[in-house]
Amino acid sequence: MGVDYSLYLVADADYAAGRDLPGLVEAAVDGGVTIVQLRAKGLGRDAFIELGLSVARRLAGRRVPLLVNDDLDVARACGAAGVHLGQEDMPVPEARRLLGSGAVIGLSVNTAEEAVGAERDGADYVGAGPAFATSTKPTDLPVLGPEGIGTIARATRLPVVAIGGIGAANAARLADAGARGIAVVSAIMGAPDARRAAEDLIRAFKRNQ
Repeated sequence: MGVDYSLYLVADADYAAGRDLPGLVEAAVDGGVTIVQLRAKGLGRDAFIELGLSVARRLAGRRVPLLVNDDLDVARACGAAGVHLGQEDMPVPEARRLLGSGAVIGLSVNTAEEAVGAERDGADYVGAGPAFATSTKPTDLPVLGPEGIGTIARATRLPVVAIGGIGAANAARLADAGARGIAVVSAIMGAPDARRAAEDLIRAFKRNQ
């Protein structure tokens, strides 16, 4: 599947905090978001599926893939294009076996070695981070910076999507380092105008391309 990873929105239901998440996603896509991951750690299975179906309806006909964080059952129930997995989640080969060859499967990585392993195991892309310091998703992993993102990008043929602490002010540095895309949560979900935030981010990321 030819996927444009340029501007990757992690639509976090917990971060949305009661706001209209499907509406935020739609506005962000209008502004240039090219792929959406739905994350909802605080929701039960049924509520997660209901939210996924609602987001999928907003994306219908938009050619913007919907991925689900971690949960293959939810991904299948809402017709998502695939899943994004963490290092502690289901192994990529098992997810591939269950979802099929056409599914989009991404894996979070923090090192070049993990990226090489993701490619070997059949992932479609890696989410590399944290690119910069971030408080959105607390982690003990070392901050990579553009240099670390570049090291990972040179180690694998997979598309590398940088995540963590990214905004319009630093997006171009990651593109220059070799990232195929940038993934954001608060830069769009926390913005007063999701569409304008997406426009600013995609413009910044592609500034030197």
